[in-house]
Amino acid sequence: MKSTTALLFASTLLLASPVFAEAPNVVVSIKPVHSLVSSIMQGVGEPSLIVEGGASPHTYTMKPSNAAALQAAKVVFWVGPGLEAFLDKPLDTLGTGAQVVELGEAPGLAKLKFREGGAFEGHDHGEEGHGEEAGHEGHEDHGDAHAGEAEGAEHAEKHDDHDHAEGEFDMHMWLDPMNAKAMATEIEKTLAAADPANAATYKANLEKFNARIDALDKSLAETVAAVKDKPFVVFHDAYQYFENRYQVRVAGSITVSPEVLPGAERLSEIRAKIKELGATCVFAEPQFEPKLVSVVIEGTPAKSGTLDPEAGTLEAGPDLYFQMMENIGASLKECLSSAS
Repeated sequence: MKSTTALLFASTLLLASPVFAEAPNVVVSIKPVHSLVSSIMQGVGEPSLIVEGGASPHTYTMKPSNAAALQAAKVVFWVGPGLEAFLDKPLDTLGTGAQVVELGEAPGLAKLKFREGGAFEGHDHGEEGHGEEAGHEGHEDHGDAHAGEAEGAEHAEKHDDHDHAEGEFDMHMWLDPMNAKAMATEIEKTLAAADPANAATYKANLEKFNARIDALDKSLAETVAAVKDKPFVVFHDAYQYFENRYQVRVAGSITVSPEVLPGAERLSEIRAKIKELGATCVFAEPQFEPKLVSVVIEGTPAKSGTLDPEAGTLEAGPDLYFQMMENIGASLKECLSSAS
Protein backbone atom coordinates (compact mmCIF):
# COMPACT_ATOMS: atom_id res chain seq x y z
CA MET A 1 0.00 0.00 0.00
CA LYS A 2 2.78 2.33 0.98
CA SER A 3 4.65 1.65 -2.25
CA THR A 4 1.50 2.37 -4.28
CA THR A 5 0.96 5.65 -2.42
CA ALA A 6 4.59 6.65 -2.95
CA LEU A 7 4.33 5.88 -6.66
CA LEU A 8 1.18 7.97 -6.99
CA PHE A 9 2.84 10.84 -5.09
CA ALA A 10 5.92 10.71 -7.33
CA SER A 11 3.73 10.69 -10.43
CA THR A 12 1.86 13.76 -9.17
CA LEU A 13 5.10 15.63 -8.60
CA LEU A 14 6.31 14.73 -12.07
CA LEU A 15 3.12 15.98 -13.66
CA ALA A 16 3.24 19.20 -11.62
CA SER A 17 6.85 19.94 -12.58
CA PRO A 18 7.40 22.40 -15.45
CA VAL A 19 8.30 20.78 -18.75
CA PHE A 20 10.97 22.59 -20.74
CA ALA A 21 10.92 22.08 -24.49
CA GLU A 22 14.23 21.11 -26.01
CA ALA A 23 15.70 23.84 -28.21
CA PRO A 24 15.88 23.14 -31.94
CA ASN A 25 19.31 22.49 -33.44
CA VAL A 26 20.12 25.82 -35.11
CA VAL A 27 23.21 26.56 -37.22
CA VAL A 28 24.27 30.05 -38.29
CA SER A 29 26.83 31.10 -40.90
CA ILE A 30 28.60 34.25 -39.64
CA LYS A 31 29.11 36.09 -36.37
CA PRO A 32 26.84 39.14 -36.93
CA VAL A 33 23.90 36.90 -37.87
CA HIS A 34 24.77 34.46 -35.07
CA SER A 35 24.47 37.37 -32.65
CA LEU A 36 20.96 38.15 -33.88
CA VAL A 37 19.91 34.50 -33.61
CA SER A 38 21.51 34.24 -30.15
CA SER A 39 19.53 37.28 -29.02
CA ILE A 40 16.25 35.71 -30.10
CA MET A 41 17.16 32.29 -28.62
CA GLN A 42 18.25 33.58 -25.19
CA GLY A 43 16.75 31.40 -22.46
CA VAL A 44 16.00 28.61 -24.95
CA GLY A 45 19.28 27.45 -26.44
CA GLU A 46 22.54 28.29 -28.17
CA PRO A 47 22.91 28.30 -31.97
CA SER A 48 26.03 26.82 -33.56
CA LEU A 49 28.38 29.06 -35.54
CA ILE A 50 30.22 28.05 -38.72
CA VAL A 51 32.65 30.93 -39.40
CA GLU A 52 34.35 31.22 -36.02
CA GLY A 53 37.16 33.38 -34.68
CA GLY A 54 38.76 35.84 -37.06
CA ALA A 55 37.83 33.97 -40.23
CA SER A 56 35.94 35.72 -43.02
CA PRO A 57 33.09 34.32 -45.14
CA HIS A 58 34.83 35.77 -48.18
CA THR A 59 37.71 33.29 -47.89
CA TYR A 60 36.31 30.52 -45.65
CA THR A 61 36.75 26.80 -46.31
CA MET A 62 34.32 24.27 -44.80
CA LYS A 63 35.57 21.95 -42.03
CA PRO A 64 34.35 18.43 -41.25
CA SER A 65 32.77 19.76 -38.04
CA ASN A 66 30.80 22.28 -40.10
CA ALA A 67 29.52 19.51 -42.36
CA ALA A 68 28.41 17.49 -39.33
CA ALA A 69 26.62 20.51 -37.88
CA LEU A 70 24.71 21.08 -41.12
CA GLN A 71 23.67 17.45 -41.28
CA ALA A 72 22.24 17.61 -37.76
CA ALA A 73 20.58 21.03 -38.13
CA LYS A 74 16.86 21.67 -37.95
CA VAL A 75 17.23 25.32 -39.00
CA VAL A 76 20.09 27.05 -40.82
CA PHE A 77 20.38 30.84 -41.05
CA TRP A 78 22.68 32.53 -43.57
CA VAL A 79 22.72 35.81 -45.49
CA GLY A 80 22.91 34.20 -48.92
CA PRO A 81 25.19 32.97 -51.71
CA GLY A 82 26.33 36.52 -52.44
CA LEU A 83 28.22 36.52 -49.14
CA GLU A 84 28.75 32.94 -47.94
CA ALA A 85 29.47 31.35 -51.33
CA PHE A 86 31.31 28.51 -49.57
CA LEU A 87 27.95 27.36 -48.13
CA ASP A 88 26.00 27.22 -51.36
CA LYS A 89 26.76 23.62 -52.37
CA PRO A 90 27.03 22.17 -48.83
CA LEU A 91 23.52 23.39 -48.06
CA ASP A 92 22.25 21.49 -51.09
CA THR A 93 23.99 18.27 -50.12
CA LEU A 94 24.34 18.36 -46.31
CA GLY A 95 21.53 20.58 -45.11
CA THR A 96 18.74 18.66 -46.81
CA GLY A 97 17.02 17.89 -43.51
CA ALA A 98 17.03 21.50 -42.33
CA GLN A 99 14.92 24.54 -43.00
CA VAL A 100 17.37 26.93 -44.69
CA VAL A 101 16.57 30.61 -44.20
CA GLU A 102 18.27 33.15 -46.47
CA LEU A 103 18.15 36.35 -44.41
CA GLY A 104 19.26 38.41 -47.39
CA GLU A 105 15.69 37.88 -48.62
CA ALA A 106 13.97 38.75 -45.34
CA PRO A 107 10.85 40.93 -45.70
CA GLY A 108 11.45 44.59 -44.86
CA LEU A 109 15.15 44.69 -45.72
CA ALA A 110 16.39 47.93 -47.22
CA LYS A 111 18.74 46.75 -49.97
CA LEU A 112 21.48 48.64 -51.77
CA LYS A 113 22.80 47.59 -55.14
CA PHE A 114 26.45 46.87 -55.80
CA ARG A 115 27.93 50.16 -56.80
CA GLU A 116 30.49 51.27 -59.31
CA GLY A 117 33.47 52.71 -57.56
CA GLY A 118 34.21 50.33 -54.75
CA ALA A 119 37.73 51.37 -55.72
CA PHE A 120 36.77 55.02 -56.42
CA GLU A 121 35.90 55.01 -60.13
CA GLY A 122 32.49 56.50 -60.80
CA HIS A 123 31.88 56.89 -57.07
CA ASP A 124 31.53 60.60 -56.48
CA HIS A 125 30.79 61.68 -52.94
CA GLY A 126 31.11 65.40 -53.34
CA GLU A 127 29.26 67.89 -51.17
CA GLU A 128 26.22 68.00 -53.44
CA GLY A 129 23.66 65.20 -53.38
CA HIS A 130 25.50 62.87 -51.03
CA GLY A 131 22.38 61.94 -49.12
CA GLU A 132 20.25 61.62 -52.22
CA GLU A 133 22.82 59.57 -54.10
CA ALA A 134 23.03 56.79 -51.54
CA GLY A 135 19.41 56.08 -50.71
CA HIS A 136 17.80 52.90 -49.37
CA GLU A 137 14.95 50.98 -50.81
CA GLY A 138 12.43 50.85 -48.00
CA HIS A 139 13.74 53.74 -45.85
CA GLU A 140 11.52 56.68 -46.58
CA ASP A 141 13.96 59.17 -45.07
CA HIS A 142 16.74 58.14 -47.44
CA GLY A 143 15.14 58.79 -50.81
CA ASP A 144 15.67 56.73 -53.96
CA ALA A 145 17.81 53.62 -54.38
CA HIS A 146 21.55 54.08 -54.64
CA ALA A 147 21.91 52.91 -58.20
CA GLY A 148 19.72 51.93 -61.15
CA GLU A 149 19.53 48.79 -63.20
CA ALA A 150 21.85 50.20 -65.85
CA GLU A 151 24.56 50.91 -63.29
CA GLY A 152 24.27 47.37 -61.94
CA ALA A 153 24.75 45.95 -65.43
CA GLU A 154 27.70 48.26 -66.06
CA HIS A 155 29.26 47.14 -62.79
CA ALA A 156 29.04 43.48 -63.78
CA GLU A 157 30.65 44.18 -67.15
CA LYS A 158 33.51 46.24 -65.76
CA HIS A 159 34.45 44.01 -62.84
CA ASP A 160 35.00 40.60 -64.37
CA ASP A 161 37.53 39.87 -61.62
CA HIS A 162 34.80 40.03 -58.99
CA ASP A 163 31.88 37.82 -59.83
CA HIS A 164 28.55 39.26 -58.73
CA ALA A 165 26.55 36.77 -60.76
CA GLU A 166 24.82 35.64 -57.58
CA GLY A 167 22.83 38.89 -57.38
CA GLU A 168 22.79 42.62 -57.70
CA PHE A 169 22.70 43.66 -54.04
CA ASP A 170 25.48 44.38 -51.55
CA MET A 171 25.20 41.61 -48.96
CA HIS A 172 26.61 43.45 -45.91
CA MET A 173 23.04 44.34 -44.97
CA TRP A 174 23.44 43.98 -41.21
CA LEU A 175 25.49 47.20 -41.08
CA ASP A 176 22.21 49.12 -41.03
CA PRO A 177 20.54 48.48 -37.65
CA MET A 178 17.12 48.72 -39.27
CA ASN A 179 18.09 45.75 -41.43
CA ALA A 180 19.16 43.91 -38.29
CA LYS A 181 15.63 44.46 -37.05
CA ALA A 182 14.17 43.00 -40.24
CA MET A 183 16.46 39.98 -40.00
CA ALA A 184 15.61 39.45 -36.33
CA THR A 185 11.90 39.54 -37.15
CA GLU A 186 12.39 36.79 -39.74
CA ILE A 187 14.50 34.81 -37.26
CA GLU A 188 11.77 35.05 -34.60
CA LYS A 189 9.08 34.03 -37.07
CA THR A 190 11.10 31.03 -38.23
CA LEU A 191 11.98 29.83 -34.73
CA ALA A 192 8.43 30.24 -33.43
CA ALA A 193 7.13 28.08 -36.28
CA ALA A 194 9.84 25.45 -35.82
CA ASP A 195 9.56 25.44 -32.03
CA PRO A 196 6.02 26.52 -30.95
CA ALA A 197 6.63 25.51 -27.33
CA ASN A 198 9.11 28.39 -26.98
CA ALA A 199 7.31 30.89 -29.21
CA ALA A 200 6.47 33.23 -26.32
CA THR A 201 10.14 33.47 -25.35
CA TYR A 202 11.20 34.20 -28.92
CA LYS A 203 8.60 36.96 -29.16
CA ALA A 204 9.66 38.55 -25.86
CA ASN A 205 13.30 38.40 -26.91
CA LEU A 206 12.50 40.11 -30.21
CA GLU A 207 10.83 42.97 -28.37
CA LYS A 208 13.89 43.40 -26.14
CA PHE A 209 16.19 43.21 -29.16
CA ASN A 210 14.26 45.87 -31.06
CA ALA A 211 14.43 48.22 -28.08
CA ARG A 212 18.22 47.75 -27.92
CA ILE A 213 18.50 48.40 -31.66
CA ASP A 214 16.58 51.66 -31.38
CA ALA A 215 18.92 52.81 -28.61
CA LEU A 216 21.95 51.73 -30.65
CA ASP A 217 20.73 53.57 -33.73
CA LYS A 218 20.32 56.80 -31.79
CA SER A 219 23.73 56.40 -30.14
CA LEU A 220 25.53 55.75 -33.43
CA ALA A 221 24.00 58.80 -35.06
CA GLU A 222 25.27 60.92 -32.16
CA THR A 223 28.72 59.28 -32.24
CA VAL A 224 29.47 60.07 -35.89
CA ALA A 225 27.59 63.37 -36.13
CA ALA A 226 30.69 65.55 -35.72
CA VAL A 227 32.80 63.66 -38.31
CA LYS A 228 30.29 62.61 -40.94
CA ASP A 229 31.52 65.20 -43.45
CA LYS A 230 35.13 63.97 -43.40
CA PRO A 231 35.95 61.58 -46.28
CA PHE A 232 37.67 58.28 -45.54
CA VAL A 233 38.81 55.16 -47.36
CA VAL A 234 38.00 51.54 -46.39
CA PHE A 235 39.74 48.27 -47.23
CA HIS A 236 36.85 46.87 -49.24
CA ASP A 237 33.47 48.27 -50.18
CA ALA A 238 31.46 46.74 -47.33
CA TYR A 239 30.13 49.81 -45.56
CA GLN A 240 27.55 51.46 -47.74
CA TYR A 241 24.68 50.40 -45.45
CA PHE A 242 26.35 52.10 -42.48
CA GLU A 243 27.36 54.99 -44.72
CA ASN A 244 23.83 55.44 -45.97
CA ARG A 245 22.16 55.18 -42.59
CA TYR A 246 24.41 57.71 -40.88
CA GLN A 247 25.46 59.81 -43.89
CA VAL A 248 29.20 59.37 -43.35
CA ARG A 249 31.51 59.91 -46.34
CA VAL A 250 33.20 56.79 -47.69
CA ALA A 251 35.39 58.13 -50.49
CA GLY A 252 36.30 54.70 -51.85
CA SER A 253 38.03 51.42 -51.08
CA ILE A 254 41.38 49.79 -51.64
CA THR A 255 39.77 46.80 -53.34
CA VAL A 256 36.33 45.99 -54.67
CA SER A 257 36.56 42.50 -53.23
CA PRO A 258 38.77 41.16 -50.42
CA GLU A 259 39.40 38.06 -52.55
CA VAL A 260 41.23 40.23 -55.11
CA LEU A 261 44.18 42.09 -53.61
CA PRO A 262 45.42 45.15 -55.50
CA GLY A 263 48.77 45.28 -57.30
CA ALA A 264 51.48 47.94 -57.02
CA GLU A 265 50.01 50.10 -59.79
CA ARG A 266 46.60 50.04 -58.16
CA LEU A 267 48.06 51.05 -54.80
CA SER A 268 49.82 54.00 -56.44
CA GLU A 269 46.53 55.08 -58.01
CA ILE A 270 44.77 54.90 -54.66
CA ARG A 271 47.52 56.92 -52.97
CA ALA A 272 47.12 59.65 -55.56
CA LYS A 273 43.37 59.55 -55.18
CA ILE A 274 43.60 59.91 -51.40
CA LYS A 275 45.58 63.11 -51.87
CA GLU A 276 43.15 64.37 -54.50
CA LEU A 277 40.03 63.66 -52.41
CA GLY A 278 41.54 64.81 -49.15
CA ALA A 279 40.63 61.56 -47.41
CA THR A 280 41.55 61.93 -43.75
CA CYS A 281 41.64 58.26 -42.72
CA VAL A 282 42.20 54.87 -44.34
CA PHE A 283 40.76 51.90 -42.49
CA ALA A 284 42.14 48.36 -42.48
CA GLU A 285 40.22 45.21 -41.59
CA PRO A 286 41.79 42.69 -39.20
CA GLN A 287 41.12 39.71 -41.52
CA PHE A 288 42.86 41.17 -44.59
CA GLU A 289 46.44 42.40 -45.04
CA PRO A 290 46.44 45.49 -42.75
CA LYS A 291 49.95 46.30 -44.03
CA LEU A 292 48.41 47.39 -47.34
CA VAL A 293 46.93 50.38 -45.54
CA SER A 294 50.40 51.49 -44.41
CA VAL A 295 51.56 51.28 -48.02
CA VAL A 296 48.60 53.28 -49.27
CA ILE A 297 48.89 56.17 -46.81
CA GLU A 298 52.65 56.54 -47.23
CA GLY A 299 53.36 60.06 -48.46
CA THR A 300 49.83 61.29 -47.70
CA PRO A 301 48.46 63.18 -44.67
CA ALA A 302 45.91 60.41 -44.06
CA LYS A 303 45.86 58.48 -40.79
CA SER A 304 45.05 54.80 -40.39
CA GLY A 305 42.45 52.97 -38.34
CA THR A 306 40.68 49.61 -38.23
CA LEU A 307 37.09 48.63 -38.89
CA ASP A 308 35.70 45.13 -38.37
CA PRO A 309 32.39 44.73 -40.24
CA GLU A 310 32.29 40.97 -39.67
CA ALA A 311 33.25 41.12 -35.96
CA GLY A 312 36.24 38.81 -36.39
CA THR A 313 37.90 40.08 -33.22
CA LEU A 314 34.83 39.82 -30.98
CA GLU A 315 33.48 36.92 -28.94
CA ALA A 316 30.38 35.35 -30.45
CA GLY A 317 27.10 35.83 -28.62
CA PRO A 318 24.04 38.07 -28.28
CA ASP A 319 26.05 41.19 -27.43
CA LEU A 320 28.43 40.89 -30.38
CA TYR A 321 26.25 42.79 -32.88
CA PHE A 322 25.96 45.79 -30.59
CA GLN A 323 29.68 45.78 -29.75
CA MET A 324 30.58 45.53 -33.44
CA MET A 325 28.42 48.48 -34.45
CA GLU A 326 29.56 50.59 -31.50
CA ASN A 327 33.19 49.80 -32.37
CA ILE A 328 32.69 50.93 -35.97
CA GLY A 329 31.21 54.22 -34.81
CA ALA A 330 33.93 54.76 -32.20
CA SER A 331 36.74 53.94 -34.66
CA LEU A 332 35.37 56.39 -37.20
CA LYS A 333 35.05 59.11 -34.59
CA GLU A 334 38.51 58.50 -33.13
CA CYS A 335 40.42 58.52 -36.41
CA LEU A 336 38.45 61.22 -38.19
CA SER A 337 38.48 63.52 -35.15
CA SER A 338 42.26 63.28 -34.86
CA ALA A 339 42.84 63.89 -38.57
CA SER A 340 43.48 67.36 -39.83
